Amino acid sequence: MIRRDFIKVSSALTLASSVPLVGFVSDNKQLFRKNKIGVSSYSFWHFDSNAKPTMNYCIDKASAMGFEGIEFLLVQMSSVDNNHLQNLKKQAFDVGLDIMGLSTHQGFVNPSKEYRDKNIKKTIDQIEIAYKLGIPTMRINTGRWGTSESFDVLMANKGIEPPIKGYTDEDGFPWVIESIEKCIPTAEKCGVVLGLENHWGLGISAYGIKRIVDAIDSPWLGVTLDTGNFLEDRDNQIEMLAPYACLIQAKTYYGGGVWYELDIDYNKIGSVMRKNNYKGYISLEFEGNENPDVAVPKSLKLLRDSFYYQV
Repeated sequence: MIRRDFIKVSSALTLASSVPLVGFVSDNKQLFRKNKIGVSSYSFWHFDSNAKPTMNYCIDKASAMGFEGIEFLLVQMSSVDNNHLQNLKKQAFDVGLDIMGLSTHQGFVNPSKEYRDKNIKKTIDQIEIAYKLGIPTMRINTGRWGTSESFDVLMANKGIEPPIKGYTDEDGFPWVIESIEKCIPTAEKCGVVLGLENHWGLGISAYGIKRIVDAIDSPWLGVTLDTGNFLEDRDNQIEMLAPYACLIQAKTYYGGGVWYELDIDYNKIGSVMRKNNYKGYISLEFEGNENPDVAVPKSLKLLRDSFYYQV
């Protein structure tokens, strides 16, 4: 069984026991089941230092709004003490939510082996956190060169930044591949599928993501496919990564984008994912200026109407 098929089968088995028996839609007498929709805790935050909602708040909000799952943004969490993690897990269970994803940050695009080793250890520790929470998939990044003056400048430049002096992107790929390979044994031991996201750095394009995932060729490495991080040629790049997807992060921009705004056709993306028999979670990442209490439920309806698969 090839890696892509393994990811799809293992993801389906992981989630099968909690797939709802409702939500079928009919199309030419064929039965379709709706993908389960989760929400990233990021949707209630956006890195606003003046308003950082707790994970307890996000869990209760997600449940009250009707989501099936929640994705934790690790940097938003107040603690990774095991007692705190287990209390979060119990709270989510009590309100009927899957904790279906952990979104982390790390960087391997650096000529310093010491720097990369530090981030390898960091990533391994993050996999252990996902394991303690019972989370089946964890978002990882390639990292980036860090030559942009700020994240706002990076966004103004559409995520593109120059390598550090004396190096090229070609130098970075072996560093990323070797680093992620060292994380795979822990992912396998813990049963956590790593999802490499199209998230700036060497992951700014589908070509870069595919190059890394194909080189590692492990059933424990898939793709966290972010619909809002392709600023050009989005349709073709999403089609390229769709067969590798272990999680879809779906961005919406009600009220105008915080950094930018994209016109994303979710009916089209849903069709692409059906063609690839994607049965996993859709995780909302609301990135607009509208009040989340209004925009997040609207986003949920949009995604429910767009994502389903044939039974």
